[in-house]
Amino acid sequence: MARAGLSVDRVVAAAAELADEAGFENVTLSALARRFGVKDASLYSHVRGLADLRTRLALHAGGELIDRIAAAVAGRAGKDALAAFAGAYRAYALEHPGRYAATQIRIDQSLLAGSPAMRRTAEITYGMLRAYGLDEPDLTDAVRLLRSTFHGYCALESAGGFGADRDVRASWDKAIDALHLALTHWPREKETDD
Repeated sequence: MARAGLSVDRVVAAAAELADEAGFENVTLSALARRFGVKDASLYSHVRGLADLRTRLALHAGGELIDRIAAAVAGRAGKDALAAFAGAYRAYALEHPGRYAATQIRIDQSLLAGSPAMRRTAEITYGMLRAYGLDEPDLTDAVRLLRSTFHGYCALESAGGFGADRDVRASWDKAIDALHLALTHWPREKETDD
C-alpha cells in the first residue's frame, strides 16, 4: 500500500529539488526516502527503481524547460525567436542545474515517443528552424548544432570555465549572432542524381 501523502508527482518533484540542491548524480532513492522520513522500500510503490525515477525526473525537467522556451518564443520568428529560445534554455540550465543535467540523460525511445513534452519540444524547435527555410535532413543537423552549442556553453559557464577576461553575456550574444548567420546561410543538403 502506498504511504499516505506520497504520490509519483510528489516523489518526482522532491527528486527535482534534490537534483538542484545536491546534483543530479546524488538523486537516489535513499536520499529521497530520508527527505520524506520513510524507508527506501516505501518509494517502490511510486517508482520502479532509480532508473525509473531518473527517467521520470528527466521527462519532468524536459517539460519545464520546453514550457519556458515556448513562452519565450511565442509570437517571435527568425533571430528574435532564436535569441528567445537560447535565452530561455540558458536561464533554465543555470537556475536549475540538477534538473538540467537530468534532461541530458539518454531515455528509451519508446518512452520519448509517448511523451507530450518531447513531442512539444520537437514541434517548437523544428517550427523555429523552419523560419530559416530548413527541411530534413538539414533540420536534424541544425537541431544538433543548436543543442551542442547551447549545452556546451551552459556546461562551461556553470563550471566557471570562461574566466573573467570578457563578459560571459557578451560572448553568449555573439554566439547567438553566429548561430543566426549559420542558420541563414545553411549549407543545404544537395540532392544526388542516381
